[in-house]
Amino acid sequence: MTTAKRTHSQSPAPHAADSHDLIRVHGARENNLKDVSIEIPKRRLTVFTGVSGSGKSSLVFDTIAAESQRLINETYSAFVQGFMPTLARPEVDVLDGLTTAIIVDQQRMGSDPRSTVGTATDANAMLRILFSRLGKPHIGSPKAFSFNVASISGAGAVTVERAGQKVKERRSFSITGGMCPRCEGRGAVTDVDLGQLYDDSKSLNEGALTIPGYKSGGWNYRLYTESGLVDPDKPIHRYTKKELYDFLHLEPTRMKIAGINMTYEGLIPRIQKSMLSKDREAMQPHIREFVDRAITFTTCPDCEGTRLTEAARSSKIKKISIADACAMQISDLADWVRGLDEPSVGPLLTALQQTLDSFVEIGLGYLALDRPSGTLSGGEAQRVKMIRHLGSSLTDVTYVFDEPTSGLHPHDIQRMNDLLLRLRDKGNTVLVVEHKPQAIAIADHVVDLGPGAGTAGGTVCFEGTVEGLRAGSTVTGRHLDDRAAVKETVRKAGGALEIRGATEHNLQSVDVDIPLGVLCVITGVAGSGKSSLVHGSIPAGEGVVSVDQSPIRGSRRSNPATYTGLLEPIRKAFAKVNGVKPALFSANSEGACPTCNGAGVIYTDLAMMAGVATTCEECEGKRFQASVLEYHLGGRDISEVLEMPVTEAAEFFGAGEAATPAAHRVLQRLEDVGLGYLSLGQPLTTLSGGERQRLKLATHMADKGGVYVLDEPTNGLHLADVEQLLGLLDGLVDSGKSVIVVEHHPAVMAHADWIIDLGPGAGHDGGRVVFEGTPADLVAARSTLTGEHLADYVGA
Repeated sequence: MTTAKRTHSQSPAPHAADSHDLIRVHGARENNLKDVSIEIPKRRLTVFTGVSGSGKSSLVFDTIAAESQRLINETYSAFVQGFMPTLARPEVDVLDGLTTAIIVDQQRMGSDPRSTVGTATDANAMLRILFSRLGKPHIGSPKAFSFNVASISGAGAVTVERAGQKVKERRSFSITGGMCPRCEGRGAVTDVDLGQLYDDSKSLNEGALTIPGYKSGGWNYRLYTESGLVDPDKPIHRYTKKELYDFLHLEPTRMKIAGINMTYEGLIPRIQKSMLSKDREAMQPHIREFVDRAITFTTCPDCEGTRLTEAARSSKIKKISIADACAMQISDLADWVRGLDEPSVGPLLTALQQTLDSFVEIGLGYLALDRPSGTLSGGEAQRVKMIRHLGSSLTDVTYVFDEPTSGLHPHDIQRMNDLLLRLRDKGNTVLVVEHKPQAIAIADHVVDLGPGAGTAGGTVCFEGTVEGLRAGSTVTGRHLDDRAAVKETVRKAGGALEIRGATEHNLQSVDVDIPLGVLCVITGVAGSGKSSLVHGSIPAGEGVVSVDQSPIRGSRRSNPATYTGLLEPIRKAFAKVNGVKPALFSANSEGACPTCNGAGVIYTDLAMMAGVATTCEECEGKRFQASVLEYHLGGRDISEVLEMPVTEAAEFFGAGEAATPAAHRVLQRLEDVGLGYLSLGQPLTTLSGGERQRLKLATHMADKGGVYVLDEPTNGLHLADVEQLLGLLDGLVDSGKSVIVVEHHPAVMAHADWIIDLGPGAGHDGGRVVFEGTPADLVAARSTLTGEHLADYVGA
């Protein structure tokens, strides 16, 4: 027997597989990135900081995450890739060490009225199976509990071939769905106020119709006066039942009207097709005003807003129907599910329990499963998307988060930090784009981009630890420990907006006076009822300018000049000086380059491969016809003007030959909100979340109103940008406006003249006013969660 001699040599060399502990990025040039090269440690939490528009999203989302997703998509067959979104390779020289990327962004969930929190997660699907197995009486399969499945049945003859002979057989089928037939699963029905459509004391010939676009003598009007179905000289209130039905409800019917073959249709279905089916935001103002006046949305009387059939509501487990379960606060529903002991559906109950507990753990226990997903804020939508990843057994995955603390009260940020650290500790790489100091503080590694925004950014200013960032001289480093002081003197209110008995969502009959003529901040933990109070009780309208969190829409053809209405006065100025039509100076109209149709690039679709965009050779990317570029204003052509940054354009249109007061006013507002670096023609699709939020604010500043209602205006803003925003809010108040801000940022709270704090908790634990007074009083009292955090923030 031989024994091997043990040698005391040094430990073996590291395995080759262990050398890939970094994500290496070299030469990234997406959007405004200037040849960025960095190395990101794997299985660590890396936070990307920098002013809004410095290139954080371009590096993290458009380069690292986009390339990871593109490489994963390439592993599928060409057939499968044909059904997937096509992704182009980012502008980067080397991307090494990538792992599978899971993106949890702030994109709002679809506003489809059929989509709810329950359908957007797996919770509703599991509840439907649960009720189809345990519900008494048993009414059918899980489809019978779905408000998106209609009940249908049919019968008829089918021909089948047997033993070489064709035989006819009678077949029938039926599907039992849970959709309420009256509201078609929407929970609400629309009622038309007939008094807004016509004046029933007049006849049609006397001009009874009061609908926009229905003028006497026009075809919309002649359709009814010359149809022969009603007497145009008889007042509408004297119509017989048959005449009134034909006038208002008759289904489409072909007939000759004024000698022309036309389709006659009752007034109500005609209006529903022409006006109500359109997106409200896309309507012209006078049409939108008419629709808001004439159409009322009321809870469906058949299903009482539950969206479900009577049969689906009759099947119960322990006296609870699926409609009751979906209406419960999720934290209460989790307790109810925990009390069900049914071994026959054990695995289902376990999975449902874990999903509901994840809601509670992530701070969304105050929601209900029947809450429409379109009503969730950006921060809530992002956390809903996180739920499916919390219990995942996957490791060595790259999780990419876009401001996960958005919309969170300082009290809730600690909980979010714990979740991010838990994901990291399971062996995952966590990349976070963030502005909040509390979230930056937990980073293992920090990458600070800047130094400025837009063309002034796109470079790496710092890489290292949080301590190194704090000691450094970058904009983020200098502002990391900024603390706004509580005002010593506050403005006095010049009146009050009285709200009495507010019961929207979770509000518990709230009575509160919101002071006018000052900066009033509404605060409280996420889900305490802030937005419900403000948007439910102060509707946008006469004298009220409301800027909510809804995303601005825009294609690659849209830019700051078109979105803000700035292009209109510029086109007119060009047209006036040159004696031609304004339409020539629009890349979406007559002046567009005919080769690329004003896009500046030619898109080539390559089916399942990423499409290719090449600069148009005809206009060289300028988007206009050569003849249009021969017209000048102040020595510049239209394409040169659209390439100008806002600051330069403000000078250009402010004085001299090109002076255009209407354009200068819009540019001044863009400068006020800190967007002086943006190019006028930069596509909206390339703007960051913070830039879009401020662009929207600048546009609404032109609206005429005495009261401004802003919903979390610091969303997506760097610490340095918050100072500028506070200056803007002060300017609005000093000019005689009343500013009401829903906000979590301590700097805005400290700067307020008056604070209204809602709580004490979220959901049914909130909805009450727990403090009213000045920031100094709130800090001194420390009587609420907000008070405690604000006191810590100001160092009191």
